[in-house]
Amino acid sequence: MLRSANELIGYKLSALDQIVGSCKDFLFDDRWWTIRHMLADTGGWLIGQKVLISPMSITKQDWKTRHIYLNITKEQIEKCPSPSEDETVSRAHERKISQYYRIPYYWVDSGLWGGTAYPEEMDREISKMIPHSQQEESDEEGENHLRSLKEVTGYYIKANDGNIGHVEEFIMDEKTWALRYVVVDTRNWLPGGKKVLLPLKWAKSVSWANTEFEINLNKADIENGPEFDSKKPITIEYEAQIYDYYGRPFEVSIDKTTQQHIANPFV
Repeated sequence: MLRSANELIGYKLSALDQIVGSCKDFLFDDRWWTIRHMLADTGGWLIGQKVLISPMSITKQDWKTRHIYLNITKEQIEKCPSPSEDETVSRAHERKISQYYRIPYYWVDSGLWGGTAYPEEMDREISKMIPHSQQEESDEEGENHLRSLKEVTGYYIKANDGNIGHVEEFIMDEKTWALRYVVVDTRNWLPGGKKVLLPLKWAKSVSWANTEFEINLNKADIENGPEFDSKKPITIEYEAQIYDYYGRPFEVSIDKTTQQHIANPFV
């Protein structure tokens, strides 16, 4: 199911033994446009550390009670090697966290999550049977391309013929944690403007320096597009309606390869 990733910020975090804080932010990688870590606010019991939790450690998001359920304990979170608040999360940090929780490296292999499309399919037993040193042999060195979801929310939206709005929120796939759509708010650019839902795969580029997304549509296309209602579920029928309006072919993501392509518009 498709839901707002931004809506999860502020949800309570339920570890196996107690509430451990709340969701503060998400870190996604800007090549696969997939959330890799949740940044937790522990309410003060872990001061000076970035508390990172992988989607592989998340079992459920309860949208009614505003809780995110984890398969780890408070003690595990407390003892996990973490970067300090002022450090950038490096690949070395990610390795240490993966080794601590005994979970596979998500960046190894060609899939969205290792060799698969879903974090739940990255069997924990694999990491117990295959030494991490062997996983590192196929590791991609260099930057891990992590970005803050909160920081990118608010970026300008540039159409083919000029600016048209800003990023209001991102819509993610609950199973893959891939960012699939961007909600564009046009009200600061157009009198009586509205919110429009656009697939991320239609983005031509993103400028981190200029805080700007470039979308392969004209301003009039976006201005006259179907208005987004956040109270209504994003169904397959609704997705098809959006693609049909803009004259683009719509494919239901029924296999891993299709899902990976949808989540990877800028590679």
